[in-house]
Amino acid sequence: MKKIIAANWKMNMTITETKNFLKKIVPKIKNTKNDVILCLPFTNIQTLKNMAKNTKIHIGAQNFYFEDKGAYTGEISSAMLKDVGVEYVIIGHSERREIFKEDDLLINNKIKKALKEKIIPILCVGESLKERQENKTFEKIKKQLANDLLGIESSQIKKIIIAYEPIWAIGTGKTATAGEAEEVCKYIKDFIGKEYGESIKKAMKVLYGGSVNNQNAKELFKKENIDGGLIGGASLKLEFIDMVNTKY
Repeated sequence: MKKIIAANWKMNMTITETKNFLKKIVPKIKNTKNDVILCLPFTNIQTLKNMAKNTKIHIGAQNFYFEDKGAYTGEISSAMLKDVGVEYVIIGHSERREIFKEDDLLINNKIKKALKEKIIPILCVGESLKERQENKTFEKIKKQLANDLLGIESSQIKKIIIAYEPIWAIGTGKTATAGEAEEVCKYIKDFIGKEYGESIKKAMKVLYGGSVNNQNAKELFKKENIDGGLIGGASLKLEFIDMVNTKY
């Protein structure tokens, strides 16, 4: 079954490093049967656009601000992203929430703006280790979804990709078991079904992210409610080629 394989490079790779890496992977993933999205640092997006022409590779960004223009030093607008060919954008990643203190109101505004500009949001949700240990996983996910999707019409909800990324599994080498990931991804889809209807639920794509690599991807992605992955560290290695080209 076709999966979504989305790469989040985070703050890695100079333009030169990006060119060298893309030269190695683009020829081998350009005709993939899966949907591949590369979310690169802003400085590397134009390079990706140039090197991914006439391929099936989709261009993504890791962040943006919801205003059109103005005195927002250091920020990037949706128009700037669209001008370099961006089709997808990660919103609400735990590193944005935890390190840069982005709250649900800001995330909600970003989602609305992305949808308005026809950029597909990849909304990240997930719990901390403490919340999981206290059996508050579903409570946290429900709160994030309710607040982040507030005021968005049902017809727009199905255009959003949701990524379940448990904070305790991001960059730690720890991975939720396939069963744990499936349980939460199913909960997300059930929440969407309850709030927006079964047809929206069926159209919704939910990814898992959190130390996904070439060794655990197949077990994770064969689960019924996991439609692919948001890949961090492994997307910076040549093993990403196999992850993209594997038939799940």
